[in-house]
Amino acid sequence: MSHVRSMNRVILVGRVGRDPEITHIPSIEKDVAKFSLATSEGYMDKSNQWQESTEWHNIVAWSGLAQKVERSISKGDMVLVEGKIKTRKWQDKDNQERRTTEIYADNLVVLDRINRGGGTGDGGGGSRGRREGAPAKPQEPPVRDINEFPYDDSQGDPF
Repeated sequence: MSHVRSMNRVILVGRVGRDPEITHIPSIEKDVAKFSLATSEGYMDKSNQWQESTEWHNIVAWSGLAQKVERSISKGDMVLVEGKIKTRKWQDKDNQERRTTEIYADNLVVLDRINRGGGTGDGGGGSRGRREGAPAKPQEPPVRDINEFPYDDSQGDPF
């Protein structure tokens, strides 16, 4: 019997498509940040014309990394995101089952900031996009930012 391990690891470099939406989930005392990320690649088509293809990714960050996202990034910023692909099921307003694929970030590096009105582009932060008490999605495990705090995996996920 083979003990081959698999791996779910994603590294993306792209531009933030919208300002992060930050939600505090009181029931578990955690913050979650969500934003879109555009990655593009170019290629030559059959008629020797340069074409550009853009892929949009839904990024989710929890806890300490969510707070870093809130303080550090805005629409247009170039960022590197490391994480894993997660697909979750949910019910739409017509009670139809839907699936959403997201990147659960565990590390984020700001590579380039857009100019924010003559400032240094340090992200500012504040409570931009924060919504208090939004309903939690229990099937979403927390993502840990391994660069900001230690994590003891023996405790497991809080869901």
